[in-house]
Amino acid sequence: MQTPGPMHDCPRERPCPTHDEIRAQLERILSSHEFPSGGRGGAFLKYVTEETLAGRASRLKAYSVAIEVFSRSTGFSQDDPVVRIEAGRLRRVIERYYLIAGKHDPIRIDIPKGGYVPTFNWNDEPKEAVDNEPKRETAAGRVFAWRHSGRTLLAMLGVLSCTALGYYMGVITGPGASGSTTVIPDEPMLVIAPFAGLGEGAEAALYAAGLTEELLTALPRFKEITVFGRETSKALSPGVAASQVREGLGAHYLLAGGVRVGGDKLRVTARLVDTSNGSILWSRSYDEQLNAHELSAIQSDVASKVATAIAQPYGVIAKSLAANPPPDDLGVHDCMLRFYAYREELNPEVHLIARNCLQSAVARFPAYATAWSMLSIIHLDESRFEFNPQSDEAPAMERALGTARRAVSLEPDNTRALQALMTALFFNNEPKEALEVGEKALIANPNDTEFLGELGTRIALSGKWERGADLLDRAIKLNPGGAGYYFGTRALTACMLRDHEMAVRLIRKADLQKFPLFHAVAAVIYSEAGLFAEAKREGEIFMEMRPDYLPNIVAENRKKNLRPQDSMRMIAALRRAGLPVPSATNVEAEFRLSDASDSL
Repeated sequence: MQTPGPMHDCPRERPCPTHDEIRAQLERILSSHEFPSGGRGGAFLKYVTEETLAGRASRLKAYSVAIEVFSRSTGFSQDDPVVRIEAGRLRRVIERYYLIAGKHDPIRIDIPKGGYVPTFNWNDEPKEAVDNEPKRETAAGRVFAWRHSGRTLLAMLGVLSCTALGYYMGVITGPGASGSTTVIPDEPMLVIAPFAGLGEGAEAALYAAGLTEELLTALPRFKEITVFGRETSKALSPGVAASQVREGLGAHYLLAGGVRVGGDKLRVTARLVDTSNGSILWSRSYDEQLNAHELSAIQSDVASKVATAIAQPYGVIAKSLAANPPPDDLGVHDCMLRFYAYREELNPEVHLIARNCLQSAVARFPAYATAWSMLSIIHLDESRFEFNPQSDEAPAMERALGTARRAVSLEPDNTRALQALMTALFFNNEPKEALEVGEKALIANPNDTEFLGELGTRIALSGKWERGADLLDRAIKLNPGGAGYYFGTRALTACMLRDHEMAVRLIRKADLQKFPLFHAVAAVIYSEAGLFAEAKREGEIFMEMRPDYLPNIVAENRKKNLRPQDSMRMIAALRRAGLPVPSATNVEAEFRLSDASDSL
């Protein structure tokens, strides 16, 4: 039986493969030692092939595959990424099969990206027709496959194809990316095993189920990782093996643990496991008094602590990846690590590296909101810190705001996108709207320390020094080894709140020697504390790095949305240290002139 369809692309001298020939090829693949016998890959490939041959290709969506292949309930949600992840794994397995065992097979079965409908092509086209086509790297293997089996194998494309019955491939474009396929790179994948109820009685099991639910809510808020959905989690046993998670789901990390209840005491144990080798990357115990707190509050608090420890930008997973970078691979996640390395140091050299990497990332993945968010912050710093300015581009502030809006349009609840929009609005003279965005993002994810530090800084500089200090204290408590600018900004808030002892202690802890404004802040703090020699030394370093700033300090401070009274206080501190700032009379006159022009 020949494969009919709405359109054909078969060589004239040869008919398309028949249904029987395609089924024979399917059996050849499934019975090969190169095709894994474990997992759902075989059932997945067989299902989509048979549905296509039966004329039901239009039904092949994530929902139908989830129900028919993975036995999900009819309440399956798109938040569960199991179909997308398994499809990526299946594509890699098929590529490997045809490069090794199946390179001389008569028929090639592929599942193109963007959908789940297979194509059936003759596999014996002339070699030169293939060599002239580019090789395509699978997105899922781009960053993480090195940890398990080296670089993802590349498929050789470009063969003259026969179109399968009902051939269908959805192409979705993101805003501003007309004509480009929406491909989002795979991120570190985490699965949460149901926490075990330890000990006798039903209470522990009940508490464990509640904690698992809280974790399934808290962890997906961190957009730099992918968390498997509730259905996948509930299908696992509390004692599931790391190797089973790796082989069956392709998850890189397993979060597991247990809850023990004894009288009025509750103990939660949690551990994060690297599924590639079963090693425990992190473990922690939490002890609580049941009579002192509501159970729901305990569950929420513990889940927040666990989620923040492992999934925040400077958490356990990020450090694990940074310690074992992929060899010779500037993958998308590597760009994120470079971004966070830049945020820790705030120096122009690392800024340039991160910018180049992120620009390449968004070109490859135009629908990836997190990369656009980070690029927005990089653009912003090009302007506000004068890092690596690009004179042949649109103004950096405009690029920062446009890029941030694009990120939010792609993923409205992405914390990093909201952080980028908040910061871009703040420096585009829209502080009220900026802080409104920030407060909404804080409600959505109160545990992201990168965001907490940025929001605390923006709120403090707008004059709410106590509230800013509280948010920065939370960021430091959740991430005491985090970015130096947390401590630098917190030192400034302590200074403005007249806690000079704390201000000096914190500014000495903030190691940001390559960041020009660090030295300006340090000069203010030391001057306010009466350490004028140290203030003068820091001020002179700042003048060498930014000779244009002090002569125009009123205008520069206005760009940061500092209140006039706060700006004048800082300028006075620099003046007391003997630094060449405008006189008090000139500063006051310039503020009066600026205020008058703003009121027109």
